[in-house]
Amino acid sequence: MTAADVWTPDELARRCAAVMWADDVASQQLGMTLDTVASGTARLSMTVREDMTNGHGTAHGGFIFALADSAFAFACNSHNERSVAQACDIVFAAPAQLGDRLVADATERHRFGRNGIYDVRVTRDAVVVAEFRGRSRTIGGALVDVPHVQGDGDG
Repeated sequence: MTAADVWTPDELARRCAAVMWADDVASQQLGMTLDTVASGTARLSMTVREDMTNGHGTAHGGFIFALADSAFAFACNSHNERSVAQACDIVFAAPAQLGDRLVADATERHRFGRNGIYDVRVTRDAVVVAEFRGRSRTIGGALVDVPHVQGDGDG
């Protein structure tokens, strides 16, 4: 094995994200960008478009949820174990307006067995728009073939 065959956990996360992003038509069509990903974390952002506003003229909560859910997906799949949402909930703290750039930061809180708990904070500038909690479940399989990951317990 050469040095080029060794991936850090963050490199593994980036490779998993690249595979997922290539097929994530929904997030791409909503105008989301995958800003950063690392082991157990992800940041996605999205600008509120006119077709994302509701009858009150603010961002529809479903689009805010979708942004948070996408960040959650990239964070919980960062370990190269295919994972899906088992349950999610969201609390809306402030409205978002047409043209606002929303940022969703997902952070892994705990993984145990086939389960994981992740928190996602959605903000616009320094204002918290929503807090999302997602529970993940691994379903078997990997996203990428891995030669070796540094720090995985075997050297």
